[in-house]
Amino acid sequence: MNTYPITEGPFKPTFESLKQYKCPEWFNDAKFGIWAHWGPQAVPCAGDWYARNMYMEGSRQYKYHLENYGHPSVFGYKDIVKLWKAENFDPAAMMKLYKKAGAKYFCALAVHHDNFDCWDSKHHAWNSVKMGPGKDIVGMWRKAALDEGLRFGISEHHERSYSWFNTNKGSDKEGPYAGVPYDGNDPLYEDFYHEKHDDISNAYPVNPSEKFLQNWYMRVKDVIENYKPDLIYMDGGIPFGEAGRAMMANYFNNNIKWHDGKLEAVHLVKDLELIFPDCVFGDYVEGIGVLDIESGVNDAIRSEPWQTDTYISDWMYNKFAPYKPTRHVINMLIDVVSKNGSLLLNLAPKPDGTLDDQSMNILNGIADWISINGEGIYGTRPWKVFGEGPTMTSTGAYKEKVADYTSSDYRFTKNGDVLYAFCLGWPDDGKLSIKSLAADGANKKINSAELLGFDGKLDWRQTQRGLEIFLPKDKPCEIAWTLKII
Repeated sequence: MNTYPITEGPFKPTFESLKQYKCPEWFNDAKFGIWAHWGPQAVPCAGDWYARNMYMEGSRQYKYHLENYGHPSVFGYKDIVKLWKAENFDPAAMMKLYKKAGAKYFCALAVHHDNFDCWDSKHHAWNSVKMGPGKDIVGMWRKAALDEGLRFGISEHHERSYSWFNTNKGSDKEGPYAGVPYDGNDPLYEDFYHEKHDDISNAYPVNPSEKFLQNWYMRVKDVIENYKPDLIYMDGGIPFGEAGRAMMANYFNNNIKWHDGKLEAVHLVKDLELIFPDCVFGDYVEGIGVLDIESGVNDAIRSEPWQTDTYISDWMYNKFAPYKPTRHVINMLIDVVSKNGSLLLNLAPKPDGTLDDQSMNILNGIADWISINGEGIYGTRPWKVFGEGPTMTSTGAYKEKVADYTSSDYRFTKNGDVLYAFCLGWPDDGKLSIKSLAADGANKKINSAELLGFDGKLDWRQTQRGLEIFLPKDKPCEIAWTLKII
């Protein structure tokens, strides 16, 4: 019996075979996707990693849980699950908003580290059809995305669960509940809380049981083969040796079948070894998938397509967290695309399935900007340089910062013979000068220049100092202005 069954096809569970992978053109054209990081951990409205931290004595979420729900020996995460109803969830309406905001692909959270499946899972009773909402959340998201013409993807974070979620086996060390076991110690709920063991790392487990590995593989296989995603996000490198390689090979082979012999799959993989050298985050091998950089960017053009994933407030809905300004999201999109990347933006729904007012304001702001400037984003490729100016970004995950761009900062994209120059600041004197487009032997003669969203004729000239642009009095939008240059 094959321990990790794989659908027949060209991909085998070896890195050499997986290096056959080529990123599909749809992803390189899409540039912008929206993610709904949503599950039972949204219920407390207190942010990401709630299922782990509510069992960590003294943590912010432990204190919140104690105050609002009681002690985790009595009211545990299994009870939070029962409170998730998704009563106002309308994925069709939400997808229309995402499409209007310019998303070309959508990613649904299938299973987080909390070991709860948000689909009609065949291999796990703790799922959104049998518990909580009583709805096939992934299936509903998928239908809405495809109905609007968006590519559909899923994120699966289950590989960390065996260790990450194991804090539920502890007990308080101090106070009135000292020594009282948390509810994760109850053998009645072992199928949800995992078998008893000692690993409480927040990374991949060091020695997961064969039972866990088999269940992990079959659950991922189930969600892939039944919901046919064109994108899979994995929160780290390839886990568990052969099991992880088999999962990738099986996904690629199935995706080829779904698309009549053409590989349309995007498998996002993180390279975290240098960032967390003392933790286990699986294998990263260049060329087996698409590099994902969480909450960070590159400082140069990358030859192969890549992705940044980030959030506007927190990964899971958090009523206490501040929101990033719309300007930052748009500037980050431009910077990422200029370097051959795409941006996956998480907007975390409230537990009822709706977005709060601040999320809606950001979404509408992106939609307004895209309606004017989108042609400089979609279907573009990097120019010979990604940009110019004093404000640059640092390479690497978790280095995202709100950049204070000036009127001397530009980013470039191209589509065929058309060059797009994004001006990241509006000059007080109304004059721009782009040094990278100076009239010298390195640059072709410019025949026309226009400002997207401005109907009048733009006054410009190409000199040996650069391309000089005299802007109109009124701005066509409030953030990041796009010059179309031929």
